[in-house]
Amino acid sequence: MRLRYTDSMHAAAAALLGVGLAVALVMWGDLPKPEEVAVSPPPNALTAPVVRTWREAARRVEENRGEPVGRAAAVVVPPELRHYSDRRRFLAVQVAESRAQDFELPHDYSELVELIDHGQMVEMKPVGDDYVLYGVGASVSDDPLTHYDRATGTDIPLYENYADFQDADTAMVESIAELKDKAASLQKDLRALRAPKLRKQRAAYLRRRKALLAQVKGTQAAVKLLEQRRRRVASFYDDYDKRRRLVAEYRRLADKAADFDGRSYELRTPAGRAQFKARLLSFLRPEAREVLLEIAHHYHAQFGRPLPITSLIRTERYQQRLGEVNPNATQIATPPHTTGLAFDVYDHYMAAAEQNELMRFVAELEDEGRVEALRETRDHIHIFAFADGRRPAEALIARSLDAVRPALVGSPRRAPAAKKGAGRRPVASRGLPRAQPGLSPRAR
Repeated sequence: MRLRYTDSMHAAAAALLGVGLAVALVMWGDLPKPEEVAVSPPPNALTAPVVRTWREAARRVEENRGEPVGRAAAVVVPPELRHYSDRRRFLAVQVAESRAQDFELPHDYSELVELIDHGQMVEMKPVGDDYVLYGVGASVSDDPLTHYDRATGTDIPLYENYADFQDADTAMVESIAELKDKAASLQKDLRALRAPKLRKQRAAYLRRRKALLAQVKGTQAAVKLLEQRRRRVASFYDDYDKRRRLVAEYRRLADKAADFDGRSYELRTPAGRAQFKARLLSFLRPEAREVLLEIAHHYHAQFGRPLPITSLIRTERYQQRLGEVNPNATQIATPPHTTGLAFDVYDHYMAAAEQNELMRFVAELEDEGRVEALRETRDHIHIFAFADGRRPAEALIARSLDAVRPALVGSPRRAPAAKKGAGRRPVASRGLPRAQPGLSPRAR
């Protein structure tokens, strides 16, 4: 017998459905919304499912341990993760490895794309079985793409063609003219300012005069800087060979942005440029990737949480900009992160047991001569993987000391002994609570 649905049956079904929805709303209405995480998903989290997986991993990183974490936790820092008596040595070891491998280092994003296209770098997905990218590339700017000129230490804007350069040059000329008019107006106001006859009005007069003088000086300085910048940029685009190289760099970046493994980025918009740059910083050399995965697997197996990674490859220019806001960002000729062999682990949320075991395992890798590592002062462990799985020659390390700033004054931490740990005594370290969660990764 075939059942026939009547209007009354439809009404009954609708009523039951309404009751069910009401019950669901009552039951679910009091459920807490998923907590927001301290950092945003990385730009290579291309789909909603990946973003959801990443957010869940990030929540596991930030999950309340119910005990002191980060620098508030009482931990024992192994000698291997502390500075040498000559504090230059830590960086000199990494400089020596870069020289031994003779790697090409990316000065800007165009050179980084070239290394990626040549297969020298591999991408770290936003979340893996044992790790999560936590704030990688979060400090990138949304400024137009540039060529980094090492000779002058300046950025040269990249344009698609000469006409675009001319338009930008015209706009700069107009900006300079506006600033000159502003300076002239301020000077006129300054000349018109008259000293008061009454003593009680003199303080206000002096404040006004001082403010006008400062504005005049600042505006004139801005004019000078813009004029210098305009001449420098023009010297590149008015030179045929230099212009061809700059346009080629722009097209290399534009081609990658148009099809970055199936994803496109609009380089003419600030948001598109920032996402594109951040994704480029999600790469690492294959040799370092293997070490990262090994450490992450050990940590995840011990504690059931993904290992948070805050920094991978950096361009030389990005490294320099970081140095303006982050004391941990090295300012030397060969910054370790530009090699693609360095990565940083974030221990801000880790309890003492997690930190101790993580540092013990990394120290073991250093004893084996596979990495150089340091527990930094801002909730990070810096890890540098040797490409061939062994430390560079001692003679090369000694020669590389001159590439590092002069030795810092401080108490001896570890000696450059052949046998790691010889004559060392672990020191208990209890730090102070750090800044608000998520601030340190954005400064990376």
